[in-house]
Amino acid sequence: MTHRYTIGPFDVGAAAPLLLIAGPCVIESAQMCLDIAAHLKALAARLGVHFVFKASFDKANRTSVASYRGPGLDAGLAILAEVKRQLGVPVLSDIHEPGQAAPAAAVLDFLQVPAFLCRQTDLLVAAGRTGKPVNIKKGQFVAPWDMAPAVEKVRSTGNRQVLLTDRGASFGYNRLVSDFRAIPQMQALGCPVIFDATHSAQEPSAAGGVSGGDRSAGPLLARCAMAAGADGLFIETHPAPADAKSDAAVVLPLDELEGLLETCLAIRAAVAKG
Repeated sequence: MTHRYTIGPFDVGAAAPLLLIAGPCVIESAQMCLDIAAHLKALAARLGVHFVFKASFDKANRTSVASYRGPGLDAGLAILAEVKRQLGVPVLSDIHEPGQAAPAAAVLDFLQVPAFLCRQTDLLVAAGRTGKPVNIKKGQFVAPWDMAPAVEKVRSTGNRQVLLTDRGASFGYNRLVSDFRAIPQMQALGCPVIFDATHSAQEPSAAGGVSGGDRSAGPLLARCAMAAGADGLFIETHPAPADAKSDAAVVLPLDELEGLLETCLAIRAAVAKG
């Protein structure tokens, strides 16, 4: 399928550079965000991919009430504003409530609607009304074609800048599977489709009060997504994954990202040649 869209500052889709949404799962400190973002910006420039820095100011859907959630809206947006100011990269974070849309849009270049909230009308409409690109993560409980109403909720505001991100589908308890037919099926809704290689490898709400997962599965799934025609990759990364304050089981080591992206770009080029 030939498709190409302007999303924020980028062309996304067929024959456009790969879109990379990457960063730590949650904001742990300003310096860590700056260090990771600087590394990713240089990497993206070397490889010729579009880059959006992602870090959550609040992880409102953690399994345990005791889990680290992040610095919160005001402090988190201040850190993301500093990343943007110092490095000149677009920034993205999740919003969880309609009231967060406007203050977040004052700083962020992209707004993200979490998978668990992908059907929340008020949230989607509030995000759309900001005029900023909206990345809707497909719920693990939603069929690819059933994302059409979520897309329409954003578009009802006049905002056409909608991306969809696949992150697997529930398969029994504590297990996700990826159906790569979802990528062209969601592209048929008129949206670029990003593949979340991190959370697709997750085991949600696993034993011990935290989500687990299989870190080694993420790169495999990313390569498969490239073969299926995904327009971009969503990858959470950390310099010391075992110490990450969120999704420690699945975040990709920062020093492994370059090799993975090189392989994914080679697969994408081969697919483009037919």
